[in-house]
Amino acid sequence: MTYTLPLPALILIGLAGVGLLLLLIIKFKVQAFYALIVTSILVGVGAGLPLTTIAASGDEPERLGVIQAIIQGVGGTLGSVAVLVALGSMLGKIVEISGGADALAGRFTGWLGPKRIGVALTAAAAILAIPVFFDAGFIILIPIIYAFSKAAGVNPIKFGLPIAGIMLAVHVAVPPHPGIVGGAAILQADVGWITIFSLLTSIPLAFAAYYLGKFFNRREFSMIEATKAMFDSFGTEEGPKGGTLADGERAPGAGTVIGLIVLPLALIMVGTTIAPRFEEGTFWNGLLAMIGQPIFALAVAIGAAMYALGVRRGWSAAKLGEVMESALPAAAVIILVTGAGGGFGRILTETGIGAAVADSLASAGIPVLLAVFLISLILRAAQGSATVAITTASGLMLPAVAALGLDPVHLALVALAIGYGSLGLSHVNDSGFWIVTRYLGLSVKDGLRVWTPMTTILGVLGFLLTAGLYVAIP
Repeated sequence: MTYTLPLPALILIGLAGVGLLLLLIIKFKVQAFYALIVTSILVGVGAGLPLTTIAASGDEPERLGVIQAIIQGVGGTLGSVAVLVALGSMLGKIVEISGGADALAGRFTGWLGPKRIGVALTAAAAILAIPVFFDAGFIILIPIIYAFSKAAGVNPIKFGLPIAGIMLAVHVAVPPHPGIVGGAAILQADVGWITIFSLLTSIPLAFAAYYLGKFFNRREFSMIEATKAMFDSFGTEEGPKGGTLADGERAPGAGTVIGLIVLPLALIMVGTTIAPRFEEGTFWNGLLAMIGQPIFALAVAIGAAMYALGVRRGWSAAKLGEVMESALPAAAVIILVTGAGGGFGRILTETGIGAAVADSLASAGIPVLLAVFLISLILRAAQGSATVAITTASGLMLPAVAALGLDPVHLALVALAIGYGSLGLSHVNDSGFWIVTRYLGLSVKDGLRVWTPMTTILGVLGFLLTAGLYVAIP
């Protein structure tokens, strides 16, 4: 590739851009979407992109202007991300409001017995985390964690720590969560294969989260006063009862909730694994491929959830509309941040910064799979957001990944490695850190001793499982 500036200068501009992004988000508390747009403009201008698009002339190809490159990057990313995140948020909200979390926790506890409450809650959390975003999902489960902890006479961290660990692991790796979907869009990786591999690796990570929770709970932790007061009053006349159900409303059956969560995953897998068995262009290939599109699969699942969790249980059309509408404001922020990450990635590609970084990694002998994991991990530690870490790392490493000419299976595994990089090193700049520590009663010091290493170990284990599949699959 012919660089607009010397390679060392491009790398320095890229590092300065990432540094500026982190400074704006961490130090000056600038909203992530705006910070990404501003940084993209400054990096594009600094790296020599034209201020406006220059049309193709003779042997010279068209050169996108700074703003046009950002618009194309944002638009290209949102084309596949926006609908998925919105639909995924709606499905999660219906499950949340219907009392699906209570149903899953109760059924798993009944199956595994009172002596295995920790295992049951961790398994239920892993399933619930597929359609529900981490922050919301963990808060939904807090009343259940408190109730079982009070019944067992233990600190809520005993049950809450492994639950939080596996929920975050699912959040960064399993579609339709925004980070991994955005990364897939930037890398042009197949969401179906990512879904299959992320589910496979999530199973051993669920066991790891449970046993890591037991390991970190070998010592007793003192609850901070605010959490202790909230926990002591839980379930009393003065304190909250928990739950999301209206008076007199019963939770749905656990089998119904599991079926609704598995339905879109099964449809996506049909499109990924069965459709290619039919000749391209035939009716069955087209039908199964369409069924396996994540947007189609989620739309079907939402329709089923509207009936099974809503209409059949007496919800009015107005309530269904309100529940689905309430999912969109939070989703809108995530969609915009993901799109801005795509715009930043396009700038890094157009300027040649991504290619310069890729060349440097190649000359240093660092394998691309390890490089994408480490870059995502560093970005996560520096600015806190897993979504920003995934989309930024994907844009930065796009040229290096594209140069490998990977097949869909191995490209999906590269995207998954980036996802697991964003799992580790959760600390004080991460909103999830504060949610987990405050609800479980951990001080900041104890949170850094327990939650930060736990997320990092899970991230490394996720990467090792991904690397094993990358090597094992021809």
